[in-house]
Amino acid sequence: MNILILGSGGREHTIAWKLKQSPKCSSLFVAPGNSGTAQIAKNVPVSVTDFEAIKEVVLNNNITMVVVGPEDPLVLGIHDFFLADNALKNVAVIGPQQAAATLEGSKEFAKQFLYRHNIPTAAYQSFNAQTVEDGYAFLETLKPPYVLKADGLAAGKGVVILDNLDKAKAELKSMLVDAKFGEASTKVVIEEFLDGIELSCFVLTDGKNYKILPTAKDYKRIGEGDTGLNTGGMGAVSPVPFANQAFLDKVEKQVVKPTIAGLQKDNLPYKGFVFIGLIKVGDEPKVIEYNVRLGDPETEVVLPRLKNDLVTVFEAVANQTLDQIEIEIDSRAATTVMLVSGGYPEAYDKGKVITGLENIQDSIVFHAGAQNKDGVIETSGGRVMAVTSYGDTYKEAIKKSYQNIEKLHFDKMYYRKDIGFDL
Repeated sequence: MNILILGSGGREHTIAWKLKQSPKCSSLFVAPGNSGTAQIAKNVPVSVTDFEAIKEVVLNNNITMVVVGPEDPLVLGIHDFFLADNALKNVAVIGPQQAAATLEGSKEFAKQFLYRHNIPTAAYQSFNAQTVEDGYAFLETLKPPYVLKADGLAAGKGVVILDNLDKAKAELKSMLVDAKFGEASTKVVIEEFLDGIELSCFVLTDGKNYKILPTAKDYKRIGEGDTGLNTGGMGAVSPVPFANQAFLDKVEKQVVKPTIAGLQKDNLPYKGFVFIGLIKVGDEPKVIEYNVRLGDPETEVVLPRLKNDLVTVFEAVANQTLDQIEIEIDSRAATTVMLVSGGYPEAYDKGKVITGLENIQDSIVFHAGAQNKDGVIETSGGRVMAVTSYGDTYKEAIKKSYQNIEKLHFDKMYYRKDIGFDL
């Protein structure tokens, strides 16, 4: 079968790497892809939100499955676009339809869904530019720290946590009145702060059945000890050592089951990944957020631990026969460390030459913000590469990743040296 992956990050390189291992995968295309996907698939210079151009690629290359990596095309309704087109409607799309993708497209929609289906989450209220004064009053009722979330998509940077009430009020004004995150912050959700340790739960659903994939924990802040600005993610570990079976049973019963049942009850058609951002408060799971696709860099540790043929799994999602699949997980731990451009997540330079890739042993390098320019691999984004390793323990795996990172170089390369520090 011919398969198209949409996206250009480390997540998409990992999906490509995994799909390529299947004997069922004849030709693999990635739009737009990166220097890593170019080594194992055919990159197509098409934007993930240019649906007409994607249609052309699908028809010209006899593609029968499209795997959607990032959230933007899902929130914009790519799955619905395929279903509404006679030439495309029989192509399997891995990713939810637009109504269901609103779980990530709107923080307020997600909170209403959680409340409606009695899924544990933080107390909240939402505000707009007209009700900013009410927002100030609500902040005054909360204990610090204060959590402010832009309602719409803000590329993983729309959440601000502040300890100071005056700063929180100023931030609320900046988001709502000064449009700090543009369209994304025309509405802002203010939540009570939950004190605990975070982890991610990945679920694959065909709309009726579901399978739970390995847990992972990612590290969002740029600085060591989880300090500094939020990023798209600096590293990840799987499995999560503090998530024991008793806790995971609670997650399934209190969060996963009511989520999948809620999607059906609310008529939100869903074939794809549900990423559930959790926080463990004491021994109780609470939902921080939903994403409607795989997380990045968690994908770089979750998919390497999946032993199944991913094409077969995706076929079951498309055909709603996921209940017939037995998910097999590698018992080893996997860790990944992200190499980023100097200056990221703020301004950074591109076009820096990356050297040492040929010296990597016993780790897998997934390319993200990197491109092949006339045979030379250069940086093209903030998060450049993820170095993934296996180990009997996460400590052993992380050690391998760090040993291999020492062989890699590009100007102003930065990475966190403490991934897994809090475990």
